[in-house]
Amino acid sequence: MEVGLPFDLIVTIVNKGHSETVITASKEAGAEGGTIIPGRGTGIRENKKLWGIPIEPEKDIVLTIVPQENSDAILKAIVQASKLDKPGAGISFVLELKKVAGICHMCMLDQE
Repeated sequence: MEVGLPFDLIVTIVNKGHSETVITASKEAGAEGGTIIPGRGTGIRENKKLWGIPIEPEKDIVLTIVPQENSDAILKAIVQASKLDKPGAGISFVLELKKVAGICHMCMLDQE
């Protein structure tokens, strides 16, 4: 398998129900889409109680694979749209991917 482009994985963790904001912002900035996975937070901000009963902090985890050349712009769009500069809004980070399979249409973009 020949891979033409280097890719990054943008991982964004937000409160449940805010994943569509992440997906919309990333698409507007050049991403093709993403994968949403349900999750549960265990951080210091997640220790809230309602009437003495612990509240399970539900999260959405958005995984977005993008060409490395686009990752900075897409991350910036996600941060702005999701207000990740505010405490408790979420977190987003980028991981460099060594190898990617299954997105052949993206791998061959530079060969056209």
